[in-house]
Amino acid sequence: MNNSIKKKLSSLGLTLPPAPEAVGSYTPVLKTGSLVVTSGQLPTIGKELTFRGKVGHDLTREDGRNAAEVACLNALAQINKAIGGLENIKQIVRLEGFVQSTDDFTDQPYVMNGASDLLLKLFGDAGLHTRFAIGCNALPLNAAVELALWVEV
Repeated sequence: MNNSIKKKLSSLGLTLPPAPEAVGSYTPVLKTGSLVVTSGQLPTIGKELTFRGKVGHDLTREDGRNAAEVACLNALAQINKAIGGLENIKQIVRLEGFVQSTDDFTDQPYVMNGASDLLLKLFGDAGLHTRFAIGCNALPLNAAVELALWVEV
């Protein structure tokens, strides 16, 4: 991993985790041409799902934001493993985010800012990306968020 990215992570009090294993019949990350796309990543640390439940009921919007940051770190770990280092990223292209939330919760964009802000802090202008942040009724394993990244290498 690029020392500058490693230093930025460290300055934020974060480390890149090992890439989580797939929990189904899919690949966690796929490279095709100059694009690398992750499957949906959950807010796990090791094998533990750290944020469970619905944002707006079981969890606060700050919990959701923290969950998005953890899930983003897992997505970056998948990309790091696939391409041999985050320094090979030219551009973060797209962040796709799902937030398990109550029917009246409408701050999904704020929750996904946990991931977006991390990408901007780590990659600067190359971290600027397109995005969607969708509220949903349920996510796998009762996760608070699930997200996927698209990057250009």
